[in-house]
Amino acid sequence: MRRPLLSSIIMATLAGSALASTQAMAYGEGDIYTRVGIAKVSPDSDNGSLMGGTMETDVHDDNGFAFTLGYRFHDKFGVELLAAEPFEHDVDLNVGGQSIGADVEHLPPTLTLQYYPMGGTQARVQPYVGLGVNYTHFSDEDIDLAGADLDLDESWGWAGQAGVDLLIDEHWAFNMAVWYLDIDSDVDLNGEDIGEIDVDPYVVMGGISYRF
Repeated sequence: MRRPLLSSIIMATLAGSALASTQAMAYGEGDIYTRVGIAKVSPDSDNGSLMGGTMETDVHDDNGFAFTLGYRFHDKFGVELLAAEPFEHDVDLNVGGQSIGADVEHLPPTLTLQYYPMGGTQARVQPYVGLGVNYTHFSDEDIDLAGADLDLDESWGWAGQAGVDLLIDEHWAFNMAVWYLDIDSDVDLNGEDIGEIDVDPYVVMGGISYRF
């Protein structure tokens, strides 16, 4: 009698451990997480023109540290905030066959509402998409013209996102994500409005994710 009872206890214990392990891997409601990595900001190839169309603009790429903080309020839905260190972009201003150098820093915090099609399951591959809003603050604008003052206004625009987590265990995952940010800024030179620059970058980030 004891051996069947002991076997039943052992089997129940193993089953309970397996269930606990499965529940620990569950990916969904209540998760609080952060994603950390290196991001590349690649502005659109056509950044528009200034000075009534006589000055073409070309904004260069930059790389930097970025991170996100997110919360899943439903198995399949969550919100995430993207933050980063300031990105610095070299800018070429081309007019009359000559190029004038400039540079600018910006911070692009972005909030997205996300959808996880595999949320609530134990799938180790967890893709997601998001849609939200971006705010960009420009600073440290500089232009290679003696005595000239360059200023870019803050920008509000929409944002789109896609990404995937490749789960390692109940806490850690590899992450890859890409955002498209609608960033358009009015440009002032010596206090005079000279037009609008369209940055409109793709932000590609690779790194790790941690669930608390």
